[in-house]
Amino acid sequence: MPFELQPTLTGELVQLRPLREDDYDALYAVASDPLIWEQHPVRDRWKADVFRDEFFRGAMESGGAFAAIDRAAGRIIGSSRYHDYREEASQIEIGWTFLVRSHWGGRYNGEMKRLMLTHAFRFVDRVVFSVGVTNFRSQKAVETIGGVRVGSKVDARGRESVVFAITAERFARQRQHA
Repeated sequence: MPFELQPTLTGELVQLRPLREDDYDALYAVASDPLIWEQHPVRDRWKADVFRDEFFRGAMESGGAFAAIDRAAGRIIGSSRYHDYREEASQIEIGWTFLVRSHWGGRYNGEMKRLMLTHAFRFVDRVVFSVGVTNFRSQKAVETIGGVRVGSKVDARGRESVVFAITAERFARQRQHA
């Protein structure tokens, strides 16, 4: 069965649905806060042209991007995406996640990642996360959901990232003990 990159995933707090072109204004309203990007390798992503040209366009072209909707408020609060599906390695990456600051603190991000991991482990045995070396908030968030640091990598633009992984087996054990 092929990996479904953009299902609609619904939790108690958040719904993840495929990102659409007409989500741009609402998503940019969230992304336009410079403090969201202060530890990110692309610190100027809050600027309209950078967000549109480097983030949003790439998200739409990826075929794996989600709009994160606060179920209680019915509004976009952020985004995440699947990337780099490798069937032969039974692996996919989750990344490009950000949330409006009012939803920081773990509950929303944790639920988003649990929804995405639960879906991913129907198709793969391993999920990876690449996090900027100075993005300590995101590194801690990935560790909180069970990510284990497995190395580092340098992307095509020369930016170094810390790589974390979660296996299906580890995720299943965590859920049993939750």
